[in-house]
Amino acid sequence: MSEPTIHVSLNDLPAGLSFDGAVAVDTETLGLKVGRDRLCVCQVGDGKGNAWLVQFDGTDWSAPNLKKLLADKNITKIFHFGRFDIAILHHHLGVDVAPVFCTKIASKLVRTYTDRHGLKELCNELLSVNLDKQQQTSYWAAPALSEDQKKYAASDVLYLHQLRTILIERLNAVGRLHMAEAAFAYLPHRALLDEAGWEETDIFAH
Repeated sequence: MSEPTIHVSLNDLPAGLSFDGAVAVDTETLGLKVGRDRLCVCQVGDGKGNAWLVQFDGTDWSAPNLKKLLADKNITKIFHFGRFDIAILHHHLGVDVAPVFCTKIASKLVRTYTDRHGLKELCNELLSVNLDKQQQTSYWAAPALSEDQKKYAASDVLYLHQLRTILIERLNAVGRLHMAEAAFAYLPHRALLDEAGWEETDIFAH
């Protein structure tokens, strides 16, 4: 892939953007507790080398353009570990994100020969791309993102379309696409359970 084009905007996506069929989505936050740690950045990728980074300053959560995209039933939102992102987006933006595809869930259903299902491992094995995760734990609420942060945030959405294509092929090959689709349909509900306080509880357990 050539050098990506990274766009940064404050509190919402620019107006007038259009996406075909699917968009890649990720978030950066101040931590991993939905009710405690705020959303700082939401990244959107079109699968063509463009990434939009929506930087939230914590004062305005209206984001009409981003919300419209996330709720659009005709556009699949591709995540990696969507369970967290969907919950944090609902908590701060009040948007029900659907339909979705999660590359982590798909990986667990087809890459049963490993227990390593991180985005870095997926990109390395399936795309021969080595992601730099150094900025993962940096301070995402800074008024201005560093160039390294921008590149890191963009990298989390630049490859999800390609991964989805390969993972769908593998899901079909092992006859598990229907399982993945059922899991994806349930995922927004699982995220709401996390947000409501059942993140550590398996409600299906005895």
